[in-house]
Amino acid sequence: MERWQLQQLQNLPLEIKIRKTQQRIQEWYEAWNGNIHVSFSGGKDSTVLLHIARGLYPDIQAVFADTGLEYPEIRSFVKGTEHVTWLKPKYSFKEVINKYGYPVISKEVADAVHQYRLDLISGKESQRAKMLKGTALDKQGRISLYDKSKWLFLVDAPFKIDAKCCYHMKKAPFHRFERMTGSKCMIATMAVESRLRETAWLKHGCNAFEAKEPKSTPMSFWKEEDVLQYIRIYEVPYAPIYGDIVEKELPRGRGCRLVTTGLERSGCMFCMFGVHLEKEPNRFQRMKLTHPAIYEYCMRDVELGGLGLSKVLDYIGVNY
Repeated sequence: MERWQLQQLQNLPLEIKIRKTQQRIQEWYEAWNGNIHVSFSGGKDSTVLLHIARGLYPDIQAVFADTGLEYPEIRSFVKGTEHVTWLKPKYSFKEVINKYGYPVISKEVADAVHQYRLDLISGKESQRAKMLKGTALDKQGRISLYDKSKWLFLVDAPFKIDAKCCYHMKKAPFHRFERMTGSKCMIATMAVESRLRETAWLKHGCNAFEAKEPKSTPMSFWKEEDVLQYIRIYEVPYAPIYGDIVEKELPRGRGCRLVTTGLERSGCMFCMFGVHLEKEPNRFQRMKLTHPAIYEYCMRDVELGGLGLSKVLDYIGVNY
């Protein structure tokens, strides 16, 4: 697939996007004889995907990874949704960060920092370490677009850093479920969310039949605005943590766009991926006001029974 094809799909009207998503879901359903499920986080994106999927196949299964990292409002919303299978990870978030490290900046950066530290011990130099040093080259011999050299200082951080949190808390429980049932998943991720997700779409399209771990992302070509429009048009119930969906004027008379009055994205409460990009009040500053007990647990030192996020946020220069 080419990037221009993705951009063309992203610019389609919502009603056409809905039809195309329905087609991708039908293709996935038929390919696996109906043994499929929706990866349901309780967030607004997966809520829309589940609504579309059950509009086609009312009995389709939803599967939720109960990581313990979700906002209480998300958990309550999932509990109120019919036919949801709950999965439990083997390890708690605290056990994962103690063993592997904190999730900071992004999955790519955290993984590169972890690998760089391993390379310092082994004396080897991996491609991930080169990206962190800014010496990785693409196929044309140019400095790779995946240059992460501005985060090289994280190698000297006085705490562990790794990207394994998402795997142990979410992916591993789903992998066990899928091995036991043979069910193939559908996920509500979108290409606009990250370079990794865009690259995955360019390689496989929406339905990755030939991937090592086949999965469907039938909303890959949607945008955030599409999700909010869909919820408003079809009056889809969603988790109250997002607040209301309202119109916000764009600067210089460029019209309006839909936004939420609460959280923009729910995700894991304790995750620090992307927090450095957020305008203040960021997710932790909002948490301090809305969920003060959880906030205090997050920031408290590990030695005092907390998660120790304050030292990490201090190190990467994020206010909390």
